[in-house]
Formats: sequence, structure tokens, C-alpha cells
Amino acid sequence: MTLMISGLYAGLTALLLLGLAYKVVKLRRLNKIGIGDGGNQALSLAIRAHGNLVENAPVVMVLLVLAELNGMPDYLLHIVGTVWIVARLLHAIGLNQGKGGLHFGRFWGVLMTWIVLLSLAVANIGFFLGL
Repeated sequence: MTLMISGLYAGLTALLLLGLAYKVVKLRRLNKIGIGDGGNQALSLAIRAHGNLVENAPVVMVLLVLAELNGMPDYLLHIVGTVWIVARLLHAIGLNQGKGGLHFGRFWGVLMTWIVLLSLAVANIGFFLGL
């Protein structure tokens, strides 16, 4: 069995990760800040947007791969993967545009991320239980 669908979303996640890392590096170079955020709010937000993806992606990607291996239908894998990517984009945009405060993108990005995480966790537990 191939893992083409989870591979697609892992690849898209990696591209998003690179984009967010690039923003951190760009702000570090622009502001000549090597370590930490130097009190620069834009850099602090870029670091958190990148870090939040790094914190969530490994678990979601593992669960997505396991769901594909366990036989989750392709259309469900694509729904979950698409919601994941949209959620992470919304979160990154919302965190930066909202300057760390309340923002539509940040709220929905987090909520959708949690829904993806919960859905994949329940699905994989269901596979184990034979449901």
C-alpha cells in the first residue's frame, strides 16, 4: 500500500513550515536578532506561528499516515487533510494579522486543528476496536 494521500498533506505541511520559517529568518536578519525575539513583536508572532505548527504537525501527520494505513477512505483522508492545511493557514494568518490577540483566523485555525486531531484520534482508536 502506498501512502500517497498522507504524503500529499505531509508535503503541503512541509511547504507551509518552510514558509513560516522563512518569515522568522527574514525578520531576524532585518532586525539583526540572532536568538530570541529581541522584544520585536512581529518576530515574536512569527516564531509562535512557526512553533505552533511544529508542535501540532508531528502528531497529526502520524495519525493521518496511520489512518491511511488502517484503510480510511480516500475521500475522508482528503477532507481531513484539506481541513488541516486550511486550519494551519488560518492560524498563521490570524496570529500575525491579529498581532497575538483575537482574530477570526486564529480562532478558527485552532478550532479546526483540534477537530482534525480529535477526528483522527477517534478514527484510529475505532480502527483498533474494529468499529
